[in-house]
This record gives sequence, C-alpha cells and structure tokens, in this order.
Amino acid sequence: MKLERWIPARDLFRAHDEMGRLIDQFFSNDVMGGSAWDASSDWLPGMDVQEDENQFTVYLELPGLTKKDVNITFTNNTLSIEGEKKRELDEKKANYHRVERSYGKFKRSVTMPTRIQDGKIDARFKDGVLTITLPKAEEVKPKAIEVKVEG
Repeated sequence: MKLERWIPARDLFRAHDEMGRLIDQFFSNDVMGGSAWDASSDWLPGMDVQEDENQFTVYLELPGLTKKDVNITFTNNTLSIEGEKKRELDEKKANYHRVERSYGKFKRSVTMPTRIQDGKIDARFKDGVLTITLPKAEEVKPKAIEVKVEG
C-alpha cells in the first residue's frame, strides 16, 4: 500500500472538481458527452453504449433502415450517426386510425471518454440494429527517467 501525505485542502479541491464535472455532464444532456438530441433531428432512435476493458460497443435501433440510409463519422473522439427514415405511408390510398412510427432525419453523437483506435472501428447492421465497435487505444505507459548524480 502506498502512503500518501494527507493534505486537508486536497479533498476539498477533488470535491470541487467532481461537482464541476457532474454539472457539466448534467447540462450536456448525455452521460457520455455530446448532446442527446440534435436540433435537426425529427426523431431519436434508441441507443445503448457498453464498455469493457478493451472496447466500447454502441447499439442503435434503426428498424426499417438499411446501411445506405445511415452515415457514420468519427472525429475528435466523437462518434456521430445520422440518417433518414423515409415515410412509407400512402395517405391517399389508406384510411389510417393510428400512426405511431417515427420518420425523418436523425442524428446521434457520443464523445468517448478515452482515446479510440479510429482505424479499427467496425460497424455492422443486422435485424434493424446497428452495432459499432470502438477499440480503446493503448494508453501511453509512464516512462521511468533515470536521475544521474554528478560529483
């Protein structure tokens, strides 16, 4: 166990930093950073973000869409998914009693909390679920520096 000198003010500074982080997170509207709702979106597909020791996996529910309907970008450690679900209803030929399905443009963005190997990001579409795998980058390991004694 490493012994650390106790400095009472350090705990206060840590609490202050943590409170600032929580306030920023609350007002960003998204736990992972980024906004939950883009102003240009007509609807908001459900999204899950899962993390393990090697990667993040993002799941996005996109029923009725194909890979041609979706555009994925990764810039500045932020994953953005956008697309459009076209309206299939022919209101002139049918008399609808209820319409609950969502249509139109959407955009979801999520900022990753750690560096990502952007050249190894993988996206797959199956049964209306888009799965994006983002491998974590190898963290830079601290390098020991030898101190030379003179004289």
